Amino acid sequence: MAGGAIVSTGAPKDYPAKLTFFVLFASVVAATGGLIVGYDIGISGGVTSMDSFLSKFFPSVYRKEKENQSTNQYCKFDSQVLQMFTSSLYLAALIASFFASSVTRMFGRKWSMFGGGITFLVGAALNGFAQDVLMLILGRILLGIGVGFAGQSVPIYLSEMAPARMRGMLNIGFQFMITIGILAANLINYGTSEIKGGWGWRISLGLAAVPASIITVGSLFLPDTPNSLIERGHADEATRMLRRIRGTHDVHEEYNDLVAASEVAKLVKHPWRNILKRKYRPQLIMTILIPFFQQLTGINVIMFYAPVLFKTIGFGGNASLMSAVIVGLVNVFATIVSIVTVDKLGRRKLFLQGGSQMLACQIIVGTLIAIKFGTSGEANPSKTYAAFVVFFICVYVAGFAWSWGPLASLVPSEIFPLEIRSAGQSINVSVNMLFTFIIAQAFLTMLCHMKFGLFYFFGGWVLIMTTFVAIFFPETKNVPIEEMILVWKAHWFWGRFIADEEIHIGGRIEMANGILKVGSK
Repeated sequence: MAGGAIVSTGAPKDYPAKLTFFVLFASVVAATGGLIVGYDIGISGGVTSMDSFLSKFFPSVYRKEKENQSTNQYCKFDSQVLQMFTSSLYLAALIASFFASSVTRMFGRKWSMFGGGITFLVGAALNGFAQDVLMLILGRILLGIGVGFAGQSVPIYLSEMAPARMRGMLNIGFQFMITIGILAANLINYGTSEIKGGWGWRISLGLAAVPASIITVGSLFLPDTPNSLIERGHADEATRMLRRIRGTHDVHEEYNDLVAASEVAKLVKHPWRNILKRKYRPQLIMTILIPFFQQLTGINVIMFYAPVLFKTIGFGGNASLMSAVIVGLVNVFATIVSIVTVDKLGRRKLFLQGGSQMLACQIIVGTLIAIKFGTSGEANPSKTYAAFVVFFICVYVAGFAWSWGPLASLVPSEIFPLEIRSAGQSINVSVNMLFTFIIAQAFLTMLCHMKFGLFYFFGGWVLIMTTFVAIFFPETKNVPIEEMILVWKAHWFWGRFIADEEIHIGGRIEMANGILKVGSK
């Protein structure tokens, strides 16, 4: 291993691990930022399967759907404009995440959340009252800005507030709220589709104001993290906050580590330039590949277009919405499994198990659709057959919900040192949104051309990402966030990128006989 081995006389340090009510309250409130992300994911697919919505904004798609039922099922929803409605949000979120990085670093995490909530609120109003496609997509862009700010700031906030031994559990609260948002959206779509008069879609889109109001108002009551306070020069306030969130006055060691990290951060004037340095290569590669891989699991294909997809495989309109509700319930309960196990089993085991489960299900679902629809796309499957497809989709969603779902936001938020943490999280969000945009924009066209092979396509990527995790991802559970560099230094591959003198934490660093020792001051 390059640079010798690492042992520790006090690292990873065992900081106070008590979960105070104050931290729990702050974490729950901050995690509600996930509601706006989840609500939008869930609402889009349901609304685009409503006849009244399609006939008003996308009449060509509506006419195509109502034509002879022998039309190729794979291609009946193929429309670039319809896909732009869904995907425009993610392009806006991509751009917004870069601006969110500066706001998060200069003004604190809570104000970034507040800004995201306000913008999402305005976007919800525009969508609810939309009169044409332009107004609709403008509203989506504002929603996207809100999602970009929330996705950038909330995971950082949760990772910095949490005790090291409970960081995974509290951070996954963000993903849990995303699943709650998706489920709520699916239930609302199911209800509004029954409204006579064709205006139910307005309620579905307009109710996005509810989760937006929750995070907007909630963020006003949030304290800022000690990391952010020190970074912005409020040392005394940071000490008081650290004592309060840890429930003890014995915070000297953790405070020293935060100050040491802050001193390094102050030397970094251009975090976007610094993040490209060799010593940050492990974190940079992970924060690019993890969200890239997450989108290529195919999960957003299921979540965005679940009602449309279920319509395609033979469910009627209401039945397809109900199937999406079932998928949403599975998503919620499987995420709870992750919350309970992530700090016990660790990140690697969940990644590997979830990936194996998703791979098997992608192959099975692709094969079931291939047997019934073939390449012609013409079939009328029985309810029993369609139910089999939904069952395996649910097993697939469960695998995602306790692995790649929560871990793709947890891991990037916990691996970066303070000096480039905001920039790193922005890259994570922007890569996520870029590929969400590409897949959302391309999925219906890919389904039309690749047919059942699309599921094998995503299955192949799941195999690649699971192999990558097995070889290159080190375990990060229970490691204090400001000492994460020791994990990379100890790794058989990534250690070669980090020189011994580049390790700066609050403890004493020394080399002896090729052994890097980290002790207390």
